[in-house]
Amino acid sequence: MQKHIDFYTKQLGMRLLRQRDIPSDKYSNAFLGYGPETTHFAVELTYNYGVDSYDLGEGFGHFGVALPDVYKAADTIKAGGGTITREAGPVKGGSSVIAFARDPTGYLWELIQRPEPIREPLCQVMLRVGDLQRSIDYFTQALGMKLLRTRDVPDYKYTLAFLGYGDEASECVVELTYNYGVTEYAKGNAYAQVALSTKDVYKTAEAIKALGYTVSREPGPVPGIGTKITATIDPDGYKWVFVDEADFLEELK
Repeated sequence: MQKHIDFYTKQLGMRLLRQRDIPSDKYSNAFLGYGPETTHFAVELTYNYGVDSYDLGEGFGHFGVALPDVYKAADTIKAGGGTITREAGPVKGGSSVIAFARDPTGYLWELIQRPEPIREPLCQVMLRVGDLQRSIDYFTQALGMKLLRTRDVPDYKYTLAFLGYGDEASECVVELTYNYGVTEYAKGNAYAQVALSTKDVYKTAEAIKALGYTVSREPGPVPGIGTKITATIDPDGYKWVFVDEADFLEELK
């Protein structure tokens, strides 16, 4: 756990927001981000006692972090012993400056250059999907997100869709990637879920069921913590957890 905390704080500039240990279930968590969990997206790291490696699979793509100077950020990562898998520079056919870094487990991080002020540096979660319209329907209907934009890149045979609850410039968004002709991906056992806030997990679960989607975890409290959650599985097998807002705020105290 500590080497990951060091990577995120020293090389990506995040803050360690809190930690917790659940010995009864043999795991511990660390939460990191660029601001308080009440107003910012956060990364939740989970260490399962005695497990030292995971299969990353093929479905999860990368996290995105917006930074004012990607060249400087890439140099900082390399100076700290981290791995840059794509050197900083403009994207092919465009002017946006990006780089890619790999964390100690192997997750990729896209470093995206944006002008300051940057309200939410943790800006993207990229997932590969087998049917883009099917996924857009799920995200807009079951999760209540808005389709922000789509982009087709026929030269490289893929299409992107960006969805979220607010503008890309100020909120974290989901980037869905459809690679032409690829209908499914191995999920592995490393990437777990994205958690979202809701006023009532019971009503949320019923609404998801009414739309014909899968609720994989019935609403109720988490053992050892008490916060009420419910979970749903999207058409590609990714898990999305809804967390009771009032319980979560109490958990943070």
